[in-house]
Amino acid sequence: MTDAAARRPHGIGFGEAAAAWGRVALLSFGGPAGQIAVMHRILVEEKRWIGERRFLHALNFCMLLPGPEAHQLTIYLGWLMHGVRGGLVAGTLFVLPGFAVMMALSALYVGYGSSGAVAGLFFGLKAAVLAIVLDAVVRIGRRALGNGALKAVAAASFLAIFAFGVPFPLIVLAAGSIGWAATTAGSPLFRGGGHAGAHGGLADADSLLGAGDGPGGRGATRAALGLLVLWLAPVALLSVAAGPDDVFAQMAQFFSWMAVVSFGGAYAVLGYVAQEAVQVRQWLTPGEMLDGLGLAETTPGPLILVVQFVGFLAAFRAPGALDPWLAAVLGATLVAWVTFVPSFLWIFLGAPHIERLRGNPALGGALAAITAAVVGVILNLALWFALHVIFARVGTWSEFGLSVPLPELASLDPAALALTAAAVLAMFRWRFGMGPLLAIWSALGLGWWALGGLG
Repeated sequence: MTDAAARRPHGIGFGEAAAAWGRVALLSFGGPAGQIAVMHRILVEEKRWIGERRFLHALNFCMLLPGPEAHQLTIYLGWLMHGVRGGLVAGTLFVLPGFAVMMALSALYVGYGSSGAVAGLFFGLKAAVLAIVLDAVVRIGRRALGNGALKAVAAASFLAIFAFGVPFPLIVLAAGSIGWAATTAGSPLFRGGGHAGAHGGLADADSLLGAGDGPGGRGATRAALGLLVLWLAPVALLSVAAGPDDVFAQMAQFFSWMAVVSFGGAYAVLGYVAQEAVQVRQWLTPGEMLDGLGLAETTPGPLILVVQFVGFLAAFRAPGALDPWLAAVLGATLVAWVTFVPSFLWIFLGAPHIERLRGNPALGGALAAITAAVVGVILNLALWFALHVIFARVGTWSEFGLSVPLPELASLDPAALALTAAAVLAMFRWRFGMGPLLAIWSALGLGWWALGGLG
């Protein structure tokens, strides 16, 4: 066997894989649902590198971890293909474009505020992003909901979070327990998730990666220990050298803690971040937090990049002895560092063990039920996003233990509704790609602003 063949036993070249990860990163708009759909389309359907069940097995594990699940999925799959080096490159490339764009948009926001042209741009982008998220819900649902039991779990998950406000970690725990118990009792309803076989997905054995074991865990463990030092060393240094009142030390500590407790993905943790950053620390105002979320929704990469925006504004306003713009860049970089480095740590520590459990029926049943529950949660997020795109004001109806988002019908924005409906038609009926959809709808938003449609 040649050296090249030894480095590529599955036939997936490292350079080719890096190019694919760069493409995934540039197309990863629309939050975690859209990002996961992009990965599936490129890696499973187009490249045929990863089998359907292996992809969902990795996704299910990442759903259980704190932090951004789409970012962790890229690290996991990169590790599967090329070991620690592959995981590092995949995870870095996934974040890098969004980090660069978010840095530029944060500077634009601080320098120029929400100018009319920028508002018009995002007016069109939000409609396109909503269509992308809806498309992702349909794609993941088709793969994950292969029988009535899984559909029932998804429906119960949706109702629990939409109507009763049940925390996402409790939904995951309940779904996993149901799948585990049913499979252990001999029920076939959650075995294999019903996805690959029921919908003709790519079998693991037919993929280039194959169905064999992943890379060994020794190198991953060493990498995890090194990442632990890289993550916590800046936090310790800032805490000791700068003191408890320094904004950099405060951000390093808070966002490191967030990386440990942020189960349920970006949407689940944004309320916690907003409470701390707006109400407790007063790093920014409620309106600015919403603006940051809007920027993050329309940039490639993880939605949790909104924390970079928080770090930029917080450091700009409390630069200490530094120039405010330099402080802002350093603050945004620090926040991104302590947010994303732990994702590599969790994957390198856990993935080797999870790979060895791929054949465990009870674990497979638990993870299949969790995937079904996640479909319901993502549907809730899509509906929440739709209400806030189409209506200017959304309140809450609370009676009989229910807590349901309720829009004010008088605040309906006909232009937003028309743009959104057109984007959905373009995505589902005319099969627009994400790139053309985002570009065209951005132009439509700018055009509407030019005509005076945004006031």
